[in-house]
This record gives sequence, C-alpha cells and structure tokens, in this order.
Amino acid sequence: MSETDLAPTDGATELDNVADQLDEDDRLKPEFVRAVLDAVEAGDNDAAHALVEPLHPADIADLFELAPHEDRGPLAKALTDLLDADVFAEMNDYVREDLIDSLAPQQVADIASELDTDDAVAIIEDMEPADQREVLRALDPDDRAAIEEALSYPEESAGRLMQRELIAVPEHWTVGDAIDYLRSQDELTTDFWEIFVVDPGHKPIGTCSLSWILRAPRSVAIADVMKREQTLIPVDMDQEEVALRFQKYALISAAVVDAAGRLVGMITVDDVVHIIQEEAGEDTLRLAGAGDGDINEPIVMTVRTRLMWLLINLPTAMLAAWVVSLFDAEIAKFAVLSALMGIVSGMGGNAGTQTLAVVVRAIATNQLTDSNTARMIWREFRIAVSNGAALGVLIGIGTYFIFGRGDLAAVFGLAILINNMVAGLAGVFVPVTLDRFRIDPAISSSVFVTMFTDCMGFFSFLGLAFLWGLGR
Repeated sequence: MSETDLAPTDGATELDNVADQLDEDDRLKPEFVRAVLDAVEAGDNDAAHALVEPLHPADIADLFELAPHEDRGPLAKALTDLLDADVFAEMNDYVREDLIDSLAPQQVADIASELDTDDAVAIIEDMEPADQREVLRALDPDDRAAIEEALSYPEESAGRLMQRELIAVPEHWTVGDAIDYLRSQDELTTDFWEIFVVDPGHKPIGTCSLSWILRAPRSVAIADVMKREQTLIPVDMDQEEVALRFQKYALISAAVVDAAGRLVGMITVDDVVHIIQEEAGEDTLRLAGAGDGDINEPIVMTVRTRLMWLLINLPTAMLAAWVVSLFDAEIAKFAVLSALMGIVSGMGGNAGTQTLAVVVRAIATNQLTDSNTARMIWREFRIAVSNGAALGVLIGIGTYFIFGRGDLAAVFGLAILINNMVAGLAGVFVPVTLDRFRIDPAISSSVFVTMFTDCMGFFSFLGLAFLWGLGR
C-alpha cells in the first residue's frame, strides 16, 4: 500500500477497516503514521481524526510514541476527543509525561477520574508537586482521597499498584443477596473476576469466583461456596514480589491488606503482566548499565545514566592496566604475550557474564535462596572447570600449531582454565553477596565480575609466563 492510498481525501479516509492500518505483527504501518502526521501538519484535523478514530486505544498510544517529539503536541490537539483515559493508560511513561505537561490541570483531573486508581496514580505521581496539587484539587473528593492514599505508599509497592475498585460482601449473605447487590449498584467496578468475602472488621476471609456464584442456587450461603485459602498481599510489598506470587500461585486477582489486615484494594493479573515485563527488561538493562533503555527517554537522562556507568567502570579498567604493568619486562621480551593476554581476559569475561545472567535471574525469581546457594556455587564451579578445561585444551593445541611452542601453549591453556574458574565463582559470589547486603545485584554485579576476570586473566597468563620463563 502506498502513502497516497492512505492520504486523507475531503476529510475522509480510503481505509476500509483497521487491518489496513496495521502490518502482520499488529504494528502501525509507517505510511499510516506519515499520513496522519501530514494531515495534522496541513491543518486538516478532520482528516487526521477520521484516520485515527477506528484504532484501538493501545494503537492510538503507539501512534503518539511513533510520532517525533515535536509533532506530539499538534497531534494531541487534533485528536483531543480521542485522547481518553484508556489511551493514556496504554501510553509509554515518557510520552505520557510529555502530553500531561501540555494539558491543563482540569483536563488531567478529568482523565484521572475515568481511570482505575492504579492507572490514575501512574499519571499523577511523576508530575511536579505544584501541578500535582492543582490536579488533586480539581478531582472529586472521593477520587482525591483514594489517589492521595495511594501516593502515600512507597513507589513500586503493592499500595501504588493496587486498585480500590473491588467487590466485597459479608459472609452472612447468600448467593442471591450477592447477585441482587451486583445488579442493583450502578457505581460498582465493571471489571472483576472474584468477589472478596470479609468479616465485620473488613478483613478478607475468603474469595468467591463469579463462576461459582452463577452456578450456585440463590439460597446457598456465600460462606459455603467461598474458598477460604487465599493469597493476601501486604500493602507495602515490592511489586516484583507481588508478580512472583501471582506467577507461583497462578492468581487472577489478589486482595491487598493494610498493617491491620483490613482489605484496602486488589491487584489483578493484567497489572502484573506489565510488572513482569518491566522487571525482566529492567534487570537486563541494569546489567549493561543502559538505564531504562527506553527510546523515548530524554537524551540528557540517557547520557547521564550511561556516562555514570562508564565512569564506574573506569577504575576497574585502570586496575587491570596496573596488573599488566607489573609484567612490562616479560611483555617486552616476548611481544606475543601482549597479543594473547586480551583473549584470556575476554574469554573469562564472557564466561562470567553467562554465570552472572543465570544467577541474577535466579535471585530475581526466588529460585536462588539461602537453602540452595551452596549447591548453586558447586554447580557453577563444575561448569566453569569443564568449560575452562575444554577451551584450554583447544586453545593450547591451536597455539602450538600457530607458534610452534609447547611452553606457550601450556601457559595459554592453563590461564584460560584458571580465569574460567574465577569467572564462574565471581559470577555467583558477587550477585549473592550484593543481595545479602540488600543491593540490587543487577545494578553493580557486572562491574565487579569484569574486574575479577580482567585482573585475574592478565595476572594468571602473564604470571605463568613469568614463572615458566617464556621471555628468557
């Protein structure tokens, strides 16, 4: 399809259905995005509106993320009535902040009032304090109280993640009472899978899925069909731990309780899916020191994050250089050492990265605990010895055929074995130690593992060369 096929004509569009706007991977086609932006640039807001109106809210959010930064403001003005709460809930954080900054407090308040509490908090929490206060003042008292309570909890906690819109009924009700209640109340939340059963102190004592209520006779007591075993989420629990509980127990929703055990909200699986995705990507990016890794992140923030990481790595590189300088005389006498020593440190670094990735993931998913740490260390040590021995033999043979020196081949092979063993141990000990000190192992581990593999790689190879007398 060409761009002219998508170009708006007389305020209308040539598109017959939404499928024409998406490719085989359900992504907006570049020519469609260009057509919308061209219409906005030409001042034909009606044509832009006609193009975008059939899209799902998630696709409209994608449209803003794909648009250049300078085009997002005009695009928002052209599509004002399409920018509803559902679109903002699906939008990238940085893009959403851009648009929120351009809206009046009352507009932000109108959007927040249509959202579930957790989504409204996500919009308001990153605003400047003065703007935040204005938006909160513009909200209805009930919405304002709910959002202010959520903002009082730590970031990335269950209190921030939960929504307060839920269904809770007393245990003395019958199934008929519950059905009549659900049908008669117009202001109840519309998206739920379970009903929470509470005691007179509003403490959850069980759950009842909708399928059970629909199949049970009206006269049956709720207490007789509810499931008493349930997973309760403390309001201050970290969102990563919340996600792990949902994954472990295959939850659809879970009750959130305060310090006194009272029901204060619920978390649903759709929220947890986002958390799992965020946490998985976050750990990977932290290992590389790439910050949030979001292509919509402002350049200044990205430069600051990556530069800080590179500066942290600088001392470890200087330490490795110092180790090399200890053997200047041997390198000067036998120059081939300088060509090979980088291979030793590089192979160790790769081995250390493999072990580190496995261990950090195991810590993040609670697979690695105090009860199996020793077994994990022994496992990785055996893997390191096996890999190091195999690589050492292969590299030793290759070195002998290339340089024709058995002593050089032996030193090179042994150094590879030693550094692989160090890499395997460092890949386990570093993240486990950091985790014991309550430091996120995904943030700092790679710096220390690289330091160990570089320094030990150079030291083992050049040290063995010195002891063997290769330079003499």
